[in-house]
Amino acid sequence: MDPSGHPISPLEQALHAARALVLADLAANEVAAADVVSMVEDSVVQRRWWVEQWPDGAEFVAGLVAQDVQDALLEAYGRWPLCPVCGSGDPHALEVEPELGADPHWVCHQAGVKVAAVGSLSSATGGTPSS
Repeated sequence: MDPSGHPISPLEQALHAARALVLADLAANEVAAADVVSMVEDSVVQRRWWVEQWPDGAEFVAGLVAQDVQDALLEAYGRWPLCPVCGSGDPHALEVEPELGADPHWVCHQAGVKVAAVGSLSSATGGTPSS
């Protein structure tokens, strides 16, 4: 329920969950500065419109917000999140898979492995798991 006692719609629940998952991944990499949090908020606003047009896409929102923030960070700062799996070679970013699907994960294409679910990067980067 929201503060006024009304039930929170599934759309808002999906958007809140997406925001929380991406913020958790940013915090795992100590990237959650105010301007980066604004990138998350901007993505959530854009994806709210998108999912209002296509309600069946609500389960895809977390992966889309993660990709939006990744793209915004690339333009402003550089690659994120860097792969914690590959210890040698050029630093490279993880990618979200599926690009448009439920249960999004961060994947390293060089090693061909799923690294962590979106929202769970702390467990892959040596941070404290949030469970």
